[in-house]
Amino acid sequence: MLLRPRLWIGTGLIAAVVAMLFALLYVGGNVNPKGNLRDLPVALVNTDAGADAGGRHVNMGEQIVAGIQKAAKGDKSIDWQVLSREEADKRLGRGKLFGALVIPQDFSATVTALGAPQPTAQPAAQPAPQGKAATPPTLTVLTNQSAGSIGSSMASQAAQKAAHAASAQLGQELLKQAAAQKAPLPTAAQLKFADPVTVTVADGHPVGPRSAMGLSAFYYALVLVVCGMLGANLVNSQVDTALGYLHTDYGPVRKREPVQHTSRVRTLAIGMALMLGTALVMGTLVEVATVKILDMDASHLGLLWLYSVATIAVVGIGSLALFAAFGTPGMLLATIVFVAMAVPSSGATVPLQALPGFFRALSEFEPLRQITEGMRAILYYGAQADAGLSRAWASMGVALVAALVFGFAVTRLYDRRGLHRVPRPGTEAGAPAETPEPPAAEAGATA
Repeated sequence: MLLRPRLWIGTGLIAAVVAMLFALLYVGGNVNPKGNLRDLPVALVNTDAGADAGGRHVNMGEQIVAGIQKAAKGDKSIDWQVLSREEADKRLGRGKLFGALVIPQDFSATVTALGAPQPTAQPAAQPAPQGKAATPPTLTVLTNQSAGSIGSSMASQAAQKAAHAASAQLGQELLKQAAAQKAPLPTAAQLKFADPVTVTVADGHPVGPRSAMGLSAFYYALVLVVCGMLGANLVNSQVDTALGYLHTDYGPVRKREPVQHTSRVRTLAIGMALMLGTALVMGTLVEVATVKILDMDASHLGLLWLYSVATIAVVGIGSLALFAAFGTPGMLLATIVFVAMAVPSSGATVPLQALPGFFRALSEFEPLRQITEGMRAILYYGAQADAGLSRAWASMGVALVAALVFGFAVTRLYDRRGLHRVPRPGTEAGAPAETPEPPAAEAGATA
């Protein structure tokens, strides 16, 4: 066998294709997220009420927003969305934003207080009045790990960079005002004026401590997809074994059932029915293992169970349709569709906005992205329909219909043309003789 060139060439070609595809897809989607970053949604929230200074009303929050928008005109990496605080909180709670930069209500007042003229020194006999210390101006950066850790980190970095740039600009204005007062500033005051704004970072939509830092939805979705594929492989082999198409080996013992002639359509229908029952078992056990045993943060447990069972069933039925249509290559094709192309285009680790255009196009129909968004909605966003759950259900429905139509159309075509898996003698011209049934003594277990 090892001296046959066809064995080496065939195996080598398949292995080469698999290795090249997985390397290009997995690494290609994640190798340069910053270079591919386009339109990452980040909110600009200005709640500044403004303040009176020098006989006029100023709103420095508006100046900061205008400055960030002006600086972003030549940079398409961040999609700065000017929103109210209420709308920003809603979008953070639906996974539509990766972060936000919030300008507080008293921002102008605190900045103006820093630039107010300093009181003249009091005589030693008269103690200085005990005034309230000026509150330093503050900008808050909100993160959103529930939308993806890497995307949230990118949004946080962009918001902090914009906040520090705004602080430096305000510092220059404060130093000019101080110079106009012709009063010498201590060195400490000069340093404080140069960068007057304190930038704080807070979680805009907290997730539970046992949520894998916002990645539990992705891992859970990936487990469901893998269970669907493995379940389909198991069902396919079990059905073929029961119909006598495959041997079953138990250690040194081989068992083969008598061949049962049936159509490809019926074989596929049997497999899909068995897949539904398998999905019930696997979906239930996945939830028990993750929620009950591992204590993963989760709510809406009934909906989570239904979603898990449906996902495994749809992925399994889709895989069975590929097996029925393409045979053994269908298993490789299912792996490419449900894993190799799905994982890098899911937007779960690297956000879609940081993927190359090819993977963004894949994400429009690849199942793992839709499954992950639905899982995020259940685990992090209170099962809101517009947080990705309705899209996930609709995508699963379309995928199920497509798998049923494709699988039964192809198998029906094979049956009508007489392309049976084990042709009966005389059913078609030139058809090879049927594999003889094993003798009665060999129909059972044989060593």
